[in-house]
Amino acid sequence: MKRRRLLVTGALALAVAALLAYGGTSLLRVWQMKREVQMLERDLQVRRAETDCLTQTVDRLREDPGQIEKIAREELGLVKKGETVLKFPSTRPQEKTC
Repeated sequence: MKRRRLLVTGALALAVAALLAYGGTSLLRVWQMKREVQMLERDLQVRRAETDCLTQTVDRLREDPGQIEKIAREELGLVKKGETVLKFPSTRPQEKTC
């Protein structure tokens, strides 16, 4: 009787230890997955903001010919016939649109 009780207690302790070990790994995996989801959600927010910015830029380029001229002058260095361009070194950082 005493031996049977010891055997049942040992089996029960082994089962509890196995459940704790498996549950601990599962909890660790759940924690890692939550961190990954948070990181992906932040990345998604950044991508959505970039998409909105690009959409606004495309809309401006479609609707405003002056915007195309501005880009041609500032970014490509193009000038109209007969214009003289004076370039000075920039003392301030470039502004980012959007």
